[in-house]
Amino acid sequence: MLPGSDVVKSVYLDPETGILAAVEAAAREGNTEHKLVMECGTIESDTILAVAKVAQSTSLPADKLTFVDAPVSGGPMGAQAGTLTFMVGCSPEASDRVFPIVKSYLSHMGSPDGIFLCGDVGAGTAFKIINNYLSAITSLAASEALNIGVKAGLDPKLLTDVINVSGGQCWVTSKSNPVPGVQENVPSSRGYEGGFRIELCAKVLGMGKKLASDVGARTVLADPTLDAFAEAIADSRYKGKDARVVYKWLNESEGK
Repeated sequence: MLPGSDVVKSVYLDPETGILAAVEAAAREGNTEHKLVMECGTIESDTILAVAKVAQSTSLPADKLTFVDAPVSGGPMGAQAGTLTFMVGCSPEASDRVFPIVKSYLSHMGSPDGIFLCGDVGAGTAFKIINNYLSAITSLAASEALNIGVKAGLDPKLLTDVINVSGGQCWVTSKSNPVPGVQENVPSSRGYEGGFRIELCAKVLGMGKKLASDVGARTVLADPTLDAFAEAIADSRYKGKDARVVYKWLNESEGK
């Protein structure tokens, strides 16, 4: 699970030290066992497709090397609970043979019901980017709504209870509420520590915006959400905190 496109390109594609170069070198030395190469990081789609293209162009037969993307969702809380979700992209030619192996391996970190074969190589990454795009926007939207309630003098816990059985329910309100004290064992109740950092949230939102541009899909909410995150990140009080700290940023902004 690598942190960014530049690192992915170096680790997989370096002609001297890269994984794909090592796989080819092993084959030249007689090691012809099937190699499964899996990347679980959240990486730009074009980078994943570039790695897959190189993997497909190696000297190994197609049935001896399979590259899959399997980005993960669930964050630190999901990792601790063993409930991570994996979105897998695998070539149709290899999926029947390889996906059961991938699913068996990933089941050690997540529920088998949360491991999805999303399509060809790159599809898993697209699924993950779209999921993160929505999650980032709902983090801001839920924080705005709850902040309105708090400013109006409403009980945030009762407001959350009502939202969670009504049309406004979302993962943020039900699983990682941004208002301190509403839920136990979530980042907002421990100083916004230990969750999905706001910088990473902004990064993956940017990936979603880029994917939308690449496929010609119109976006309306990406830019204002990115602007809000950028303003919060620029303030040392919120920098490095869980993304739901955007609630605190709103709450302390006093009508700006």
